Amino acid sequence: MTVSEEIRARLSAAFRVERLEIRDDSEKHRGHGGWREGGETHFQVVIRAPELAAMNRVARHRAVHAALGDLTTRIHALALDIG
Repeated sequence: MTVSEEIRARLSAAFRVERLEIRDDSEKHRGHGGWREGGETHFQVVIRAPELAAMNRVARHRAVHAALGDLTTRIHALALDIG
């Protein structure tokens, strides 16, 4: 399973997802810190879920990071657009 697929599975299991977009931007960071051959190091995630909409910004980010769990140790950069 790719990191993108794991992100999708974990977020879908944790929240009632209404919208979920995951983009691997790793290639844009080739040669930068944290980049690895094969990508899957830099991601942008857009997620909309009712549970998250009711939280403040910090709580939303904490909830998403909690849902991703140990997967965050394999990701160098994670840009979140949460609502």
